[in-house]
Amino acid sequence: MNEQTIARAALLAENALEIKREFKWKNAMTGRLAALLYAAQDRPADIEAIRAQYEQIKQNTSGFSPFRSTMALSISAFLSMSDDPAALLSDMLEVYELLKEDGFKTSDFLAMAAYLIAAAGPEMRITALDRTKAFYHAMKKEHRFLTGRDDYIFAAMLGLSDLDVETGVTQMERAYAALRGELRAGNGLQSLTQVMTLAGGGEAVDRVLGMREAFRARGIRLDQQYLLPVLGVLALLPIEAPAVAEEVSKMFDFLREQQGFGRWSATKQEVMMLAAALVSQEHADEVGRGELPAAPSTSLANVMLAQHAALAAAAAAAASAAAASS
Repeated sequence: MNEQTIARAALLAENALEIKREFKWKNAMTGRLAALLYAAQDRPADIEAIRAQYEQIKQNTSGFSPFRSTMALSISAFLSMSDDPAALLSDMLEVYELLKEDGFKTSDFLAMAAYLIAAAGPEMRITALDRTKAFYHAMKKEHRFLTGRDDYIFAAMLGLSDLDVETGVTQMERAYAALRGELRAGNGLQSLTQVMTLAGGGEAVDRVLGMREAFRARGIRLDQQYLLPVLGVLALLPIEAPAVAEEVSKMFDFLREQQGFGRWSATKQEVMMLAAALVSQEHADEVGRGELPAAPSTSLANVMLAQHAALAAAAAAAASAAAASS
């Protein structure tokens, strides 16, 4: 880990504490995702801006809106970093209604998908809406019982990509068939194949399995449901698997020592996801500066988009589970 990444990790912890102080009763995991958004840009959390957007969401939505539920903090943070948050909020709510008209069901996942499409800009909206629906129904056709609301975010990200729908789904199915004998079939594996396809590495099966083994050698299991998409992101980095495993392990240990990230505050899976996100960001920066070669057939920009989708989907899933159990 370089000094900048360590500083980002410390900033993540500071941001998370500030957000928790201000929003005591909101979902802690989505608050930490908001903290990460700012830390990834080496910025302290702008609490006033997040609060302002949270209030705008409340004023523009009903009491039962998913925009006001467990994902509210994350979406408020996204909006607070926009150059024109009022316009983005309006576009996001409009996209949300259009998605519902297309048959998508109300959920935290749909709220985040609407944000992603709206944030891409009005010139992409209609095409992205059509492609999101096409990707979702194509995935549903292949996996009727696996594909559901938790796939909305990845469907939106795929819809925003330049992938042909048929080609993209074919890549997912090839990866799914190749990995199902090695990894447990289910929602996690489907999310992993979505990440691989989104990042342009739909055939990177060997790297995924090699990354799994590198982490297993360190006593870390990434072949679990919420962590499988993270495994996919890490496998697409242009770094050898043992080096990635070592860096993520060290970052995990560092975060565990920070206030608010101990065993009683955050789950092992969540801290591992955040550690992986920080390490991925470090190497994406190195590729951008020309210090590392880009991975063959893989866009690091798309890798980071895939990571973004994986974290948002995991946060939405955890938030939904917490809400259901309360």
